[in-house]
This record gives sequence, structure tokens and C-alpha cells, in this order.
Amino acid sequence: MKIEPHEPLRRRVYLVLEGGRAGGVLGGIVEVFLIILILLNVIGFTLQTVPSIKNLYWFDLTALEVVSVAIFTVEYALRLWVSVEDPIVGETGPWRGRLRAALKPQMVIDFLAFAPVYFTIFFPILDLRFLRLVRLLRLLKIARYSPALSTIAQVLVNERRALFGTLLLMLCATVFAGACMHAVEGAVQPQYFGSIPDSMWWAITTLTTVGYGDVVPVTALGRMVAGFTMVAGLGLLALPVGVIATGFIDTIHRRDFVITFGMLARVPLFRNFEARMLSEILNLLHSQTVAHGGIIAVRGAPARAMYFVVSGEVEAEIPHKKIRFGPGDFFGELALLHETPRQATIVAVTQCRLLALAAEDFAMLIRKHPALKTRIEEAARERLKSSGGEKGDFTQSEVASAGKLHDGFREDD
Repeated sequence: MKIEPHEPLRRRVYLVLEGGRAGGVLGGIVEVFLIILILLNVIGFTLQTVPSIKNLYWFDLTALEVVSVAIFTVEYALRLWVSVEDPIVGETGPWRGRLRAALKPQMVIDFLAFAPVYFTIFFPILDLRFLRLVRLLRLLKIARYSPALSTIAQVLVNERRALFGTLLLMLCATVFAGACMHAVEGAVQPQYFGSIPDSMWWAITTLTTVGYGDVVPVTALGRMVAGFTMVAGLGLLALPVGVIATGFIDTIHRRDFVITFGMLARVPLFRNFEARMLSEILNLLHSQTVAHGGIIAVRGAPARAMYFVVSGEVEAEIPHKKIRFGPGDFFGELALLHETPRQATIVAVTQCRLLALAAEDFAMLIRKHPALKTRIEEAARERLKSSGGEKGDFTQSEVASAGKLHDGFREDD
């Protein structure tokens, strides 16, 4: 990634840590390095439980732990330092914004990834074996780089009420089945069903279909109660699975929404194009959702796509100026046309839905359809003229002169 001298150090660190691969080569290297380090830590923690490996490689495993804790500590401190560069966090002020950032789930996980080690150093007389287990939370750090894991976490949060309801149903069924079995089998097997709490152990293992077989009813009525409990357990277990599966599918559909022919035809850039050409473009577009604060592109990074804003707002940061784009705007085409690096850092200020046209597909389209290239260049010249730019500033005004399509663009799910 090209380091621009006008950008403050804190801003550059923010783009590297939070931008990931969108932040250019350096951001991609940092992301891959942290993923590998997380996996090595989990492997090392697991191998420490094997006495022969621990005795033979104790120095290497300890060195890995020390180096990892140092890196995770520095990473956490840097993320906390640069967190105010997020437009949403920074608007509350530097200290309050950092406190707000520190309470985010991902930052809490980052803190717990190294904090137990310091407890063992400063409080050696305490039994902190449980806190050492918290080191396994380092594996959850990988969710920061995995959209799939982030989606699952979002589903659990969105469906928390329904999941809590199924948990209550399971608890009620456990108590009811335990009470029935206590009434039926309590006199016959007092050691197992002499009380409702004792009977609830059998009830929970039966409802969850685990069925250890350590406790079984011996009377005919008890077996009837057990049969109903098993059937009820199958239905109750299916409820949370269905809730999570449905929520996951809905979230995926919201994230990767369907791009329709009508939606594309209403983009002013493609207006009056033939249906055959629109169909070809439709097959090349990729939809994506960017969370607020997400980095779409970094100044100086290679241009890999142009984008159309379907919903939400993005902010382009060029020297001494910030420009916002909303539904109907497009940006990034000039860097592709002139094969130059990005001239602005682009951040989502709200959750956004974008249509992305990859660089190689863009190049193929303008070669195959010169009319498209002509229309893009004309739109760029008009917007450059309206923004007060000069020809010599063309590449430096990539985002400033990028498309403001005032005719309006409505999402069509």
C-alpha cells in the first residue's frame, strides 16, 4: 500500500488494521499474519496438554506464548488508539469513543486473548487454571476476518428472543418430565427418581436424545412417560435449529441480495442500453454489504473494482476534503479507466449495499462495448467540470469527480 505523506500516522495504522486486504498489500500481510498467529496459538495450547510434547518442546511453546501475548497486546493497544478514526466512534470524542470501542464484542475478545497471562504473572499465588482456558478465546479472534462467523454471530443476536423462548420451553419440559417420572418411578427406584431434581437428570438426557442409559424406567407407565419425553425432545431440539437456519438464510439473502434486471435498467449510466448488453452486465456484477465503518478502498491501493451505491452512504476522503455518496452514486471508474491507484480512501458511514464490477470485467466490457466507455468518460468530464477540477487534476480528483447520478436509484429486492 502506498503511504501518503499527508495522512496522519494514526489514520494510516487504522487503514492497515481495519482495512485488511482492502487496505492494499500491507493490510493483507497484517491480516494473514494475525490469522496464522491465532491458529498457531490454538495448536500450541492444545499440544501443551500432551505431556511428552510439552516436556520436549516446552521452550518453543513458551516462546510462542510470550511472543504472541506481546503481539496481541500491541495489536489491542493500536486498535484502541485508532478506533476514533471510525466516523461512528469518533463523533463521541476521543476518550468516550475509545471506551465505546473497548466495549464492542470483538474488542472484548481481543482483550481476553492476552489478559489472563498478565493475571498469572501478577497474581501467581492464585489458581488461574480457568483463566488459562480463556486463551482459547483467541480462536474467536478469527471471526474478525471471517464473514461467515460474523454472520452467525449476527444471527444469534438477531434471533435471541426466539432462542430464549426455546430455552424456556426446554426448561419447562425438563421440569415436567422429571416430575412425571418422579411420580411414576420414585417409589420403585428411589436412588434415581427419589426427587424431582434427581429425575431432571434423566429428563434432560432423554429430551436431548443423548440417552446415556445409566438411568432407565422399569415400569410400564414409566416407559410410556419416557416415550413421550423422547418424542417431545425431538421437536424441542428442532426449534432452535430451525430458528438459526432460517435466520442465517435471511441474513445471507439480505447481504447477497438479488440483482434484478429492472434494478440495473434504472441506473442512469446504463439507461437506454440494449437488453442484451444489460443482461451481460448483470452477470458480471457482484453484490456486497459493508458494515458502518467498513473500509471499501484505501488511497494508493490498486483499483480492483468500480462500485454503485444501492443503499446507505459512503465517504470519500481526498486531501483537504470529504465527499459523501448515496444511493445512485458510483465511484472508482476513473482509476480503472486510467489504470491508476486509488486517489481516495472510501469508508462506509452507514451500512451500505453496493454493486461491484471487477477491474477485469470492466476492461472486457469497455473493449467489447466502446459506447459504455464513451458514456463513462463523458460522465466523468461533466462531473469534473461541475466540481471545478482541471485536466491536470483528473487523476487526483477520482472520487470528487465520480458519479453523482441525481435521477435517483431505488433498491429492488
